[in-house]
Amino acid sequence: MSDFEDQREADQIVGIAAPEQNPRLVGHQMVMDRLLRQMENDRLPGGVLLHGPRGIGKATLAFKLAERILVQTGDEDANRVAEQIAAGVHPNVFVLRRKLRDDGKAFYTVIRVEEVRHLIDRMHQTRGRAGHRVCIVDSIDDCNASSANALLKTLEEPPADTHFILISHRPGQLLPTIHSRCQDHPLRSLDDAEMTDAMAGLTDAEPESVSRAIELAGGRPRRALEALAVANNKDLQKLETWLTAPDEMDDLAPLKLAEALTGTQKPLETGFAREIVLNWIAREAIAAGSGGDRRRLASANALWEKSGALFSDADIYNLDPRQTLITILDAIRRHARLVSERLSA
Repeated sequence: MSDFEDQREADQIVGIAAPEQNPRLVGHQMVMDRLLRQMENDRLPGGVLLHGPRGIGKATLAFKLAERILVQTGDEDANRVAEQIAAGVHPNVFVLRRKLRDDGKAFYTVIRVEEVRHLIDRMHQTRGRAGHRVCIVDSIDDCNASSANALLKTLEEPPADTHFILISHRPGQLLPTIHSRCQDHPLRSLDDAEMTDAMAGLTDAEPESVSRAIELAGGRPRRALEALAVANNKDLQKLETWLTAPDEMDDLAPLKLAEALTGTQKPLETGFAREIVLNWIAREAIAAGSGGDRRRLASANALWEKSGALFSDADIYNLDPRQTLITILDAIRRHARLVSERLSA
């Protein structure tokens, strides 16, 4: 049996329902209301682009909008439509995602042109139910050049009574021609109250753990769930301990921490190590600014710029995250020693 047999998404968190199975939409009410007004006035466009940070509920909004479209234009009640969408069997809803490989051991890294062509063929067949049809692309960022161009042709000449809802985490990287054929709807990260509400429906973890996860998540429920998954990680705890006094720790500590927190099997640990480090640098810059120490502030600002550039280069060029983290931790240690020397002078 495949480890991915019950997964709808390539990056679905184990034990957490896929967006189409989520009974609640938390946040994004202004965008939802705007789209519903357009629908009620028969002005909902054929292409809608929902974009914003990963893990804030864009796909959940897309499926909730699909439910409303099908109820208004079809002949079934809301409960029946929601049940079919959650089960992935509504004939008027098409979902385009990265597919599971034939061997069942992993998902493809992109949405392939074969999937797009198959989708187009299905859309040109007789519809299976009364009402409009909805195609959700989750996410358009996963399309390669060939699949994006194939989808573009359908966006240019969409089938009648069909709405495409595209989800993007990086809208700046989309083909301009795709962007121009969709109505643009930016979505923001959730505020603290919304995050607390969202997490209440997703986890039964202890309140203290949830609060800590929300703090690390930056308004992204998905990130908070990931934070809970690594809440008891000893190596992340060691990193936080090291950051309390980086100038006083063993010189080999950066190397040991980087080795423990990076690797192909540790994407969550690597991501949270990055966020913990960047949060520490941000707090250090704030402390330096409020304390009026210009040299400390200049050093903290330089550290922030260097760290951001190194992390960005590691992402763009697929560089070794271990070496990147070592370099940044060494820079933090030098900054801390500079501050200690000034305080003791």
